[in-house]
Amino acid sequence: MSTHRQPPPAPASPAFLLAQVGGHAAARFAERTAELGLNPPDVGLLRMIATRPGLSQRALAEELGVVPSRVVALIDGLEKKGLVERRRSTEDRRHHELHLSPVGLQALHAVREVATAHEADLLAALTPAQRAQLTELLALVAGQQGLTPGVHPGYRTLPKPAPRPKG
Repeated sequence: MSTHRQPPPAPASPAFLLAQVGGHAAARFAERTAELGLNPPDVGLLRMIATRPGLSQRALAEELGVVPSRVVALIDGLEKKGLVERRRSTEDRRHHELHLSPVGLQALHAVREVATAHEADLLAALTPAQRAQLTELLALVAGQQGLTPGVHPGYRTLPKPAPRPKG
């Protein structure tokens, strides 16, 4: 009787490990932010608006690499939650500037606490020096790949917004 042994699994490649850890980290972060009533795209937009108050919707769409109508739908959701305010531009009345509301600032503070705990949990196996090295190496890879610093590429794959009612 012959027994067929399975070959040992091949060692995981760096690309696979990045995808595996990235998928796990994204799912866990989404779970954690859901407890705040937010999803990861909401968090990213709040962070971008907080770092550049007064940013126009058009400029935000360009930074995210998406069509302006997608940004309008995303901002509509944040505005309905009371997190973001659209203010008519004083320089060009055709444009709106984006600002966090007081509630949005509180939400961003809560997100920072969640993100700090998330990172500590995710990287608990690493020393501070290893964390710094990992950050440096991942920044090199992201830069070489042409990724926009601070912008998650997932914005390009979000579902298309529902048509706005006319009238």
